[in-house]
Amino acid sequence: MREISFLVFPGFQLLDLSGPLAAFEMAGRMVNTPYNTSILSLMGGIVTSSCGLPIMTEPVDETPIDTFIVVGGSPCFEAASVPILAEIARDCASRARRIASVCTGAFLLAGAGLLDGKRATTHWKHAAVLQRLHPQIKVDGDKIFIKDGNIWTSAGVCAGIDLALMLIEEDLGIEISRATARNLVVYHRRPGGQSQFSSLLELDPESDRIRTALHYAREHLHEKLSVEHLAEIACLSPRQFGRAVFAETGETPAKVVERLRAEAARINVENTSEPIEIIARNVGFSDPERMRRAFIRLFQQTPQELRRKARAD
Repeated sequence: MREISFLVFPGFQLLDLSGPLAAFEMAGRMVNTPYNTSILSLMGGIVTSSCGLPIMTEPVDETPIDTFIVVGGSPCFEAASVPILAEIARDCASRARRIASVCTGAFLLAGAGLLDGKRATTHWKHAAVLQRLHPQIKVDGDKIFIKDGNIWTSAGVCAGIDLALMLIEEDLGIEISRATARNLVVYHRRPGGQSQFSSLLELDPESDRIRTALHYAREHLHEKLSVEHLAEIACLSPRQFGRAVFAETGETPAKVVERLRAEAARINVENTSEPIEIIARNVGFSDPERMRRAFIRLFQQTPQELRRKARAD
């Protein structure tokens, strides 16, 4: 029996808990030594999630823990600065074989000093804040999940399921992990190195002006998309546009455009036999080498490697 303990707080994100919880539950049904899950909080009792749904929790005790997972939620920024919560996180972590966080749960692990000197990730929108508050951490806001030693951190919300599937694979093997993914009707464990921005093609910023500019960029990837031109589309100065894009996406305009181009190119790389050079030109990369470097930076694989993997799959 493996004890999986989740730590929650008032206003936690429900899917950060329910997604991984369902994965462990389904995997446990398939094996002789199933998972036992518990939901912990500061005082125990009822804790209300951000959507208003209350759940029953247990107070932290001395029960041995196999895997300790901190979930995220908007109040996590405040929770991370509460000394007693940091103390609880350190205590649970000291009794656990491995430690993990989902989304902004990384802020609580960071506040407890558990991520010092380690690589970590969180929701892309909060990665810059995590790095600023904790410069001793090597924050990479572009990864689905990261493992450093016995500590795992993952990106936002649905990435918690990817994290859980990887932990299940580590415990029970890839076949159980795959079967769990099938039961959940989700893609089997996106690679941890995959960019969080696979959704950038559907990015829908709150600002109408930025939304208009990004929609224009998607429709004109093959053209030169300078900051000045996109700012003009958004009816903003280049400086205002740059700040607004960073606030909405956590990225500079140039990086956003590069990601849009790389995501568009990846679809054709993996699903067609079109020459890489043609694909690069059609999505606006000045040459295949520039696209190759972008792929390595964003997907940790070259276009050729992704194509071979897609064909093998």
